[in-house]
Amino acid sequence: MKSLIQKGIYIGLGLAMMSKEQVEKIVEELVEKGEVPVTESKNLVSDIINKGEKQQQVLEAKLREKVKEMLVELNIASKDDIAQLEERIKNLETRE
Repeated sequence: MKSLIQKGIYIGLGLAMMSKEQVEKIVEELVEKGEVPVTESKNLVSDIINKGEKQQQVLEAKLREKVKEMLVELNIASKDDIAQLEERIKNLETRE
């Protein structure tokens, strides 16, 4: 499930699981074409990776929040709700 969500996030970002090696290859091609100076290539790779990671974190946080909202709307019990019920049952059983 988590990997499916991550793939959706990557696709949404347009990264489609772009690895550091892939970013380096693209930047290297830009250097060869003369579109990016060699001196800036390492910084560009780092910037792209960092921005992608930050965007991924933001999207994951938004997705988590949306899933929580949906669970509340569907009235699905949380782990805490279940733990409280288990504790109440345990207390009731010990009274008998």
